[in-house]
Amino acid sequence: MNELQDRAATLRLADEREWQVLLHYRRTWLGGVESMQDDPGFFLGAQGKTHPREELAATLTRFFSDDLVGRSKQPAQCAFVARYHWLKERLQFDDTRLPPLPCERFRQWFDEFKAEAISLIFPTGFMNNPSSMFGHTFLRVDGKDQTPQTRILAYTINYAAELPPDTGIEYVFKGVLGMYPGYFSTIPYYLKVQEYRDIDNRDIWEYRLNLTERQVTRLLMHTWELGNAYFDYYFFGENCAYHILSLIEAAEPSAHLLDAFPAYTIPVDTVRRLRESGLVGEVISRPSRSTLVRRKRASMTGDERMWLDRLIRNPAGLKEDGFQTLPSDRQAFVLETASDYLLQHSAGAGEEGAPYREKNRSILRARSELKVTPPDLPIQPYVKQPDLGHGTSRFGIGAGWRNQRAFEEVNLRAAYHDLLDPEPGYTPDAQIEIVSVGLRHYHDRSQARVERFGLINITSLAPIDALSQAPSWKFNIGMNTIRHNGCELCSNGVASGGIGAAMESSLFRREVYFAFAEAEANYSHAYDEHHRIGGGGTVGMLADLTDRWKLMLSGSYLRYALGEQSEDIRWFAGSRYTLSQNWALRVEYNHRDHDDDVVFSVQAFF
Repeated sequence: MNELQDRAATLRLADEREWQVLLHYRRTWLGGVESMQDDPGFFLGAQGKTHPREELAATLTRFFSDDLVGRSKQPAQCAFVARYHWLKERLQFDDTRLPPLPCERFRQWFDEFKAEAISLIFPTGFMNNPSSMFGHTFLRVDGKDQTPQTRILAYTINYAAELPPDTGIEYVFKGVLGMYPGYFSTIPYYLKVQEYRDIDNRDIWEYRLNLTERQVTRLLMHTWELGNAYFDYYFFGENCAYHILSLIEAAEPSAHLLDAFPAYTIPVDTVRRLRESGLVGEVISRPSRSTLVRRKRASMTGDERMWLDRLIRNPAGLKEDGFQTLPSDRQAFVLETASDYLLQHSAGAGEEGAPYREKNRSILRARSELKVTPPDLPIQPYVKQPDLGHGTSRFGIGAGWRNQRAFEEVNLRAAYHDLLDPEPGYTPDAQIEIVSVGLRHYHDRSQARVERFGLINITSLAPIDALSQAPSWKFNIGMNTIRHNGCELCSNGVASGGIGAAMESSLFRREVYFAFAEAEANYSHAYDEHHRIGGGGTVGMLADLTDRWKLMLSGSYLRYALGEQSEDIRWFAGSRYTLSQNWALRVEYNHRDHDDDVVFSVQAFF
């Protein structure tokens, strides 16, 4: 034991990249190191969280003992198999002096995977769940005997916060502050597909990773080590995407994947990082149940769409002559689409889904009587391949006029996407902006000022059609600049929210029309009572004029009944032209009472 410790010290193994990765050590602001792992049971040395050398020496000591360690209550060789195999490789253990243990629990767990490859799975964003708005990542372990069709039976490796029952709005605050433990778990892939594709209606993208057999083994060994240990879960920092990336880094330490995320981690950015590192191979999509239904319905004739809608409402129409006159293969196609819709609405719905399940049984009985196979229809997700979209942060520089006063402007947004940004790779008709700021310098003023600041600005436009009646909604907290009561440039705090509806058309190319009923509260020294609270409405249109050119128009009327009693009429017109994946031009016009603002800008995404 002492001999091994001396050799490890001479070789400075505790300073090597592999050891640092396996223990999740990161540099601190004071120049030392500290492990991101927060479970005391993960460390074998008393100061192992902050002292790599002490942890390595303690680990070697425990390898000679059969005492049970960690939360998994196993001998150290079995609880920390990745550490054991790496140190054995580097120090050339003599098996007669340090006999290897069989580690039957690990071996049984490992052999069950029959692992051949690892795929990173990316379900796209889900606007109705704060924890899923930016998407999610987890790993799938692809077995040697599995085909693309049977990989749904594979196991996954998932990292998530452990939440108490009936968690409410406190999830947002506690998640941001790291007040929940996060654990790894292995779950069958078909359950994750049911959760994301069928219940949440999220398209799923599968990225096959270019890992060797040895790297796959290292990843699974390290997953075993983390199986009963926790990290403090941080919604923006140490989240699902960050720690999934840490597993891949354990398989290939030289990639330095986590170095790109010192402050916050957005799931799609980790996919881009993997692609840049050459670790991404084949990419395939698994469209959501909603996407399947919408794409299939769009390919139908008007008569077929009519029968689809009728059969979803009442399967008794199956026996009507009008449906029976359709060709058999088209009947089958309509029935399969109806079944997809009914499955979509019954999945995860409990007792409330019983009527949908009953209707689906009638649809499936009728489908089984048709001995035909409809033509295969390739289905593409509405969200383009996420990692090929624009960067999630944005910087802009521009110039304009406000009430005949010229200015220059720079703006910066931490994340993520707004309604006018280039759409490929992002959820259509959805906006999530986190921490944005605009600085302006007016020519007739001697200093720059913060023109606007956004803490959070979310809009979800959900077009209503025959198959979906989900509401649209929006929420905003921030600050802008107003002209009011003789004050030319006054800071104005804003908190607002709204509920509404949207509809889609294709008069030109594709347009979404929307209307919101909304409430708003303002705070500014420009108001007589320093505040005003009221409500009103907004109507508008978002239009794709070409693949590169987008237009947005809106008008709002709000009347304030509390605080300063006043009203506000607003107009907005904005247009974006895409130059390339990460470059765009914009022009925006804003009007409020006696206040007109025009700005031209160049936007760069990174």
